[in-house]
Amino acid sequence: MTVLTTVDSADAAAALARDAVESRSAACAQVSGPVTSVYRWKGEIETAQEWQVLLKTTAGAYPALEARLRAGHPYDTPEIIATPVTHGSADYLAWVAAEVAP
Repeated sequence: MTVLTTVDSADAAAALARDAVESRSAACAQVSGPVTSVYRWKGEIETAQEWQVLLKTTAGAYPALEARLRAGHPYDTPEIIATPVTHGSADYLAWVAAEVAP
């Protein structure tokens, strides 16, 4: 499964990525950005620079990953979106599973 979140700085993105991998709730994380986000917040249209963090994990490790992201996230309402991986390299998916195993 892949999990996407966004934050307001490269440092915050790197911190979330490192914490997720160190805690073994994600096998790896990729930080990209800045990206421009346009969204409605509290009745206003906002535009902001954000950094995306794409994390690779398993369904079993997802609850721990979500909890860590929420705990370390700078936003009141963080974007945390999980997408199941329906196909992928068997070797890579086995590596992901091994890296998040307790």
